[in-house]
Amino acid sequence: MTRPPATLRDFYENPAVPVASGAARSRRQARLLARALGPVRTGAPPATILDIGCGDGSAAAVAAEVLTGHRLVGVDWSQDALRRARTRIPWAVRGELADGGLPFATGSADAVLFSEVIEHLVDPDAALDELRRVLRPGGHLMLSTPNLAAWYNRGLLLAGVQPVFSEVSMRGIHGRPGTQVVGHLRLYTARALRGFLAASGFEAVRIAGAPYHDVPRPLRPLDRAACRVPSLASILLAHARRAGG
Repeated sequence: MTRPPATLRDFYENPAVPVASGAARSRRQARLLARALGPVRTGAPPATILDIGCGDGSAAAVAAEVLTGHRLVGVDWSQDALRRARTRIPWAVRGELADGGLPFATGSADAVLFSEVIEHLVDPDAALDELRRVLRPGGHLMLSTPNLAAWYNRGLLLAGVQPVFSEVSMRGIHGRPGTQVVGHLRLYTARALRGFLAASGFEAVRIAGAPYHDVPRPLRPLDRAACRVPSLASILLAHARRAGG
């Protein structure tokens, strides 16, 4: 029997805990950011993009293929994840959203990738404060997170079943489909996420939908179709800009 983690830090330092999401979703998010940043101009300095919570670097490596000409820096608190990330991307540094903050100057980043991190946080308010600090005025935030109101979760709740993505324990799955504990503490609907970002000092919040890579194969066409209505999609992709730019 696996010994339960003593703290959240122990949980995320466990190599068995997944630290990567689907490549297709990472590529789509990177394309959205590439369009927002515009073409790289000859002689202009590269944009600095921070991938906060980069995990093993696989998502950042996929994003780097799309964001050519820009400087992509992976950031994570897990030493194990950083060791793996450094085999995939040129820059990966240790940093935290609490306990002193990220190791970057105020306003030094042009964009932040924040992919499926916010649902793991005890204090998401402080995290967004820190992301806003490191972004320049008008800088881009690309955030993704599971959708509490995904199309299948609506049906599960009506049937009295715990929604997918939600967890009541760090030791096991209870009352919902799936077998893997990943440490979700917060879940958002599209409406809640939009309001939360606006209240945290971000503007021009736009939300798109993305499919979930672990949806059973027969249901994947329906999951892709649900992306046309972001409030029903499995994954929420939010693009916002730091207010003041």
